Amino acid sequence: MENKGKNIEQAQESCYQQWMSLQSQRVPELKQALAQRRTHEGTADAAADDNKLRELTQNIIGDFKNYAGKRADLSHRCSSNYYAPSWNTPLENALLWMGGCRPSSFFRLVYALCGSQTEIRVTQFLRNIDGYDYSGSGGASLSDLTAEQLAKINVLHVKIIDEEEKMTKKVSSLQEDAADIPISTVAYAEEHVGEPNAMVDQALDKQEEAMATLLAEADNLRVDTLTKIIEILTLVQAGDFFMAGKKLHLSMHQWGALRDRRRRECIIDAGNDAGGEEEK
Repeated sequence: MENKGKNIEQAQESCYQQWMSLQSQRVPELKQALAQRRTHEGTADAAADDNKLRELTQNIIGDFKNYAGKRADLSHRCSSNYYAPSWNTPLENALLWMGGCRPSSFFRLVYALCGSQTEIRVTQFLRNIDGYDYSGSGGASLSDLTAEQLAKINVLHVKIIDEEEKMTKKVSSLQEDAADIPISTVAYAEEHVGEPNAMVDQALDKQEEAMATLLAEADNLRVDTLTKIIEILTLVQAGDFFMAGKKLHLSMHQWGALRDRRRRECIIDAGNDAGGEEEK
């Protein structure tokens, strides 16, 4: 009988692929829920739309928590895979922080959406587009963030940056441990480079365990940050935020894959390696 079992890396990649599939599924769900809510603004159906949107945003938070839990379980068996995943593109890996995105990047997304949506609305107003009603949005976009909301987001942003810096110091210390005793001394003493060594294995196992703990802490910080941001936003703003975040995540993966294909198609003239000239 064929063995259908998976090794740890395959299990981790499968978990990731399921997560990406779920992200793709949530985008049209958010689009539909947001469209219905905006269509029914000021009508009796708005309350029912709010309930649907509230349930969807809570489900999305639950998605993040479940994914973080699965990663925590799998990382205890091999955490280093998450710090430079083979299933990611090089572009994505270059942007990783503690196995994922920086929680502070969520705030940058809020600010970016707030600015871009405000610019669009001002342009619409100046062009006097027929049917445009500035006052009828009902908090329908992140350009409608109030001064109170912005103040709360700023306070939270500062707090999260501080948490990130603390965690960055922890992982920096772990990285420096690789050049410490016993790993460095064993490497120096070994006659043949890279020979199996029980002492090194024990030290690296301990380091992987510490990295797994940090990964779980980072994931928890990401989930906690998302939850607190959503508490500040209105339902429609939260829906906009989630949809933008998911589309960005999915797009970065596709853009990274596209750039990889372009790089593989580039041919470097062997006689001009030092100059970095490329030929198609």
